[in-house]
Order: sequence, then C-alpha cells, then structure tokens
Amino acid sequence: MGDEAGNVSGDGGEETPPEASTVDAIVEQVVTLVIAIAIALLIRQVLIEPFRIPSGSMFPTLLEGDHLFVNKLSYGPRIPFTDIRLPGFRDPERGDIVVFEVARPMQRGYPDTMAVDRAPKGSRSEDFVKRLVGLPGDEIRWRHGQVFVNGEPLAMQRVPEGWTEKESGKHYDRHLEDLGDCRHSVLYDPLPRNWRLERGGPIIVEPGRYFMMGDNRDNSKDSREWGTVRLEELKGPAFILYWSWNVNGNMLSFFNPVNWFTAEKRWDRMFQGLDCDPVPGAVDG
Repeated sequence: MGDEAGNVSGDGGEETPPEASTVDAIVEQVVTLVIAIAIALLIRQVLIEPFRIPSGSMFPTLLEGDHLFVNKLSYGPRIPFTDIRLPGFRDPERGDIVVFEVARPMQRGYPDTMAVDRAPKGSRSEDFVKRLVGLPGDEIRWRHGQVFVNGEPLAMQRVPEGWTEKESGKHYDRHLEDLGDCRHSVLYDPLPRNWRLERGGPIIVEPGRYFMMGDNRDNSKDSREWGTVRLEELKGPAFILYWSWNVNGNMLSFFNPVNWFTAEKRWDRMFQGLDCDPVPGAVDG
C-alpha cells in the first residue's frame, strides 16, 4: 500500500518520470536557443548588421579596429536565401559610407577583386566599405588627386596641418572634399604617390550601379581598379560607430580577454555618428 501511495501525486495525477522531465527541459532550452538565433539572424539580415574595419582605406574617417553598424533598411533588405530585395526608405546618395560585397576569384587569370556579378562562379565574397562617389549615369574621371563628376571638379580645400596616423606615425596630406552636399576628409600620400591611381576615366556609371572610392585615395582598392557595384551588392550605409580599439584582427579578437586589458580603447569614437559635414551654402534637394 505504501508503495502504491508513493506513486501518486498530490493532485491525484500520475507523477512525471524524472527522465521525461529532463528531456522536456532540454527540448525547451533548445527551442528557446533556436528562436533566439533566428531572431538575431533576422535582425542582422533585415535591420542592422555589425561590421569591423580591417584596413586603412577609409582613413581618416574610419580607423582600423573601428566597429560600426550598417542600416539594412535604408536601401532595402534582402530576403534571406534569395536575391529578392524589399523596397528601401531611400536611394543610395553621393557621400554615403557604404558596406557592400565584392568577389574574390579563386581561379587563376582573374584579378584578386571583382564585382560580384562579373566574377567567375565559385568566387568567395568579402565585405568592403567605401564612400559612394558616382551614381547611375554619372561620368567619373580623376587626375592627380582631383575627382571630376560629370565634368565638374569636386571642390577641395587643403588642410595645412595634414593628418598623422597615430599607430604608425605616417603623415598624409589632408583635404576637405565637397561631394554634393557632403563635406568629408580625404587623404593623399605625399611620398611615395600611388601613380597607378593618379589618372583614369572617363567611366560612365551604368544603370543600377555605383562608383566607390576610399577616403585614403592613394591606399584604397576601389572602383578605379575593379569597377562599379550593383545595388544588389550594397548592404547599406554605415551610420554609427559602436566600438573602437587598436586591434587589427578578425571578429574573434573581440572575445579575446587579453585584448580587453592590453589594447588601446578609443573611447572618444564610441557612438560617433558617420554623417557628412554639411557644405556651407548648399541647398537641400
């Protein structure tokens, strides 16, 4: 009698075997984890995506070790696992700092960087960040540090003190360049100059494509070398820095506790917006 009473729960129902409770708990945890991962992936695919700056091609605007967010809604997010793009809030604009995909061909006989749609099958993809200079239909030329859009030179002002990279001590000539309503800094390497990028064009930007350039003009692999980029490859404009430190490594370096104690943190760059400075006297629209 005692054994039978011990197998009956207080509410009159049968007790759940311990192994069943354990399985239910594991299933519940797995389902919760799957839902959390799905939500995180959806946010990354549709809303915002983090990006790490791995090089100095966007000096002085972006530094190696900067971490930023990309607004995926601006140009329209891509439906996961498809090439379908939803409508965005606005079109890409001159002066936008844009994260986009390029192709890295694995086959011999091809350049090391190409537009995704013009690369051979089997090429791996990589994210780049550059400034949008040319819109569809624009004619782009460049001569000795001067960029011409539709035959008009972009206004430039030399900053006498230049700009020095803190980590290496390398000094650059700095100019303020007016790109439409966007005033931003560009750098030129005084010695040696990258003569390979000194003269080029004219390039007519095809419909649905965009011409990209790095702000560090003599040290940037951009549309001057590998051509224009389709809208389909534009992930979105970068809009804010959320973290910055003097670490040039992959995303796993963020979780290395050694870096948290030894690396220089750039606290003044945290939560810094990436909007252009307005051009004095410019009229919106």
